[in-house]
Amino acid sequence: MPDPDRPDPEVIDFSPKPARTRLFIAIAAAAAIGVAAAMVFVVIKPGTPAAGRPSPALARLIAQVTHVPVGTSDAAGDGGYRVIAKPTAVAGPSLAAHGKPEVLYVATEYCPYCATQNWAMIVALSRFGTFTGLRTIRSAALNSALAQTITDQFFPALDTWTFYGSGYTSRYLTFVPVETRSNVLVSRHANPLEKNSYTALQRLTPAQQAIFAKYDNLRAVPFTDFGNRYALTGSSFDPTVLEHETWRQIAAELRNPHDIRGRSILGAVNYITAAICQLTHDQPAAACTPAVRSLLPGG
Repeated sequence: MPDPDRPDPEVIDFSPKPARTRLFIAIAAAAAIGVAAAMVFVVIKPGTPAAGRPSPALARLIAQVTHVPVGTSDAAGDGGYRVIAKPTAVAGPSLAAHGKPEVLYVATEYCPYCATQNWAMIVALSRFGTFTGLRTIRSAALNSALAQTITDQFFPALDTWTFYGSGYTSRYLTFVPVETRSNVLVSRHANPLEKNSYTALQRLTPAQQAIFAKYDNLRAVPFTDFGNRYALTGSSFDPTVLEHETWRQIAAELRNPHDIRGRSILGAVNYITAAICQLTHDQPAAACTPAVRSLLPGG
C-alpha cells in the first residue's frame, strides 16, 4: 500500500508530459472499453486487502477525508463549470439490499476517472455511514493513441483510493462497490492497451451487469446507480484537476471550497449527496442541507 506521506518507490511512471484536454467525455468512454494504455507496472501483487489497523499516517489521512465539514462543501455549491457529469433521473424497480436503498458503484483501479470520483464518493458516503479498510493506491498513467487523437491528453498516475477489500456500514443505505480490475499489469510483457492486461479483482453479478448495461450503454467507468432512481456515468470532474497532487495535498484542499481542486471535488460531493438524500428521504438532516437538496429538487 502506498504511504500517503511519501512517494511510492514501487510505482514507475513512464507517461509523457500532459497536454490540454479538449473532449473529456470521449476519452472517458475510451478508457472504459480498454483502449487506454497504462504505462505503469507495479511490482507488488495488487488488490490484496490490507490486514489489521491502518498505519498512523493512513489513519490521519482517512480521518481528514471522511470528516469534511458539511458547511465547507455547501460553500462549493454545484462546483461551477468544473462539475461536468451529474446524476440523472432513471426509471427502474427500486434497488435495495438488506432492507435499505443500495448505491452500486462500478470502477477499476487503473482508471484515472475512477481515481477522481473515488475522492468524492468517500467524502459523500461518509456523511451517511462509516468506512473500514480504505487503502491508498495510484491509478495507471494513461497514454493512449486514441486519447492523443481525440483530446491531446495524457494522464500521469493519480493519487487515489481503492474500495477493494473495504467495508461500509450505514443505517440509511447499502454501498456496493465493484472494482473489476486492478492497477497492475499481469506481467511486464502485457499489452497495456488491453483492459484484460490488468489483474482481475471482482465480477459483476448478472443483476449488476443488467443495471450497468441498462443505464450505461458505453460501459464507461466509473458508474454509479443510486437505488435505480439516479445514475451517474463517468467522473464528475476532469482528472487533470488532480494531476501531480499528493494524497495529503488533495485532502488538505478539501477544506478550501474556493480552490479549483477543492471546489471540483466538493461540487461532485454535493451532487452525490443530493442523489443519496433522495433515497434516504433527506436523512440525516445534517447531510441533506438545503444547499444540497436544491441541486436535485423533487427527484
